[in-house]
Amino acid sequence: MNEPSNQLPSPALLQILEDLASGKTDVSAAAESIQSGSPESWAEMQVVPGATVDLGRSARCGFGEVIYGEGKSTELMIQIVQTQIAAGQGCLITRIDSTAAAQIRRVFSNTRYNSSARTLRIGCGDESLEPIGAEGHSTHVAVVTAGSTDAAVADEAAETLAWMGIACDRIDDIGVAGPQRLLSAVPRLRTAAAIVVVAGMEGALPAALAGHVATPVVAVPASTGYGANFSGLTPLMGMLISCAANVAVVNIDAGFKGGYFAGLIANSIAAAKSDE
Repeated sequence: MNEPSNQLPSPALLQILEDLASGKTDVSAAAESIQSGSPESWAEMQVVPGATVDLGRSARCGFGEVIYGEGKSTELMIQIVQTQIAAGQGCLITRIDSTAAAQIRRVFSNTRYNSSARTLRIGCGDESLEPIGAEGHSTHVAVVTAGSTDAAVADEAAETLAWMGIACDRIDDIGVAGPQRLLSAVPRLRTAAAIVVVAGMEGALPAALAGHVATPVVAVPASTGYGANFSGLTPLMGMLISCAANVAVVNIDAGFKGGYFAGLIANSIAAAKSDE
């Protein structure tokens, strides 16, 4: 037996129905208004047990709602994903462990799990979920690590960019302990629309890198380092007081937030280029 729908009408749909009831519009015009809009424009939310799924976020913000997996049951995540897929939206789950990811992958056919990033992406239909390389893309984001131990946070940023459909150029292990490594990467970095820099220890790389590029740099402090790193607090404070004017800082180990912010920059630049 079909369950009753918990889908909530949006203000836009209510306005169409009110205009129809008051005689301000006729049935044909009302039907055309509903059909011409995307599902997100008139059915912005759908309630499932334990969550209210924001289906309108893609229409409002350019990208759909992301599922934070930590602390959520597998059953709840499956229900949210089913709702998003039914609305034609690909899904990204962050901070999900391998056990939950394996259970979800048995339900959906087109998935990509990155154990390092702790992300799971689910596509609509048979769309490719492989990351997009920077080669051949004039607008892309560079994702940089100071050291190899920062890779997991950078992986989360890269998977986020792939979910957004943004090309990514990955450059690893070019921290300030070997400054010649950064200098050799500068020509590649200058071609990026935005740069995500993940660094632990003292967190010096974003400022050092930013002085070489006319590009927004999104700094992600990592919790990698010895005791005085204070689980990422030391690089966070260093990045916040950086004198490099083109550096913005997100939370500790927040690869998703760094990737998303840089992806929005790249997406805006790509849109501006297409309007030229």
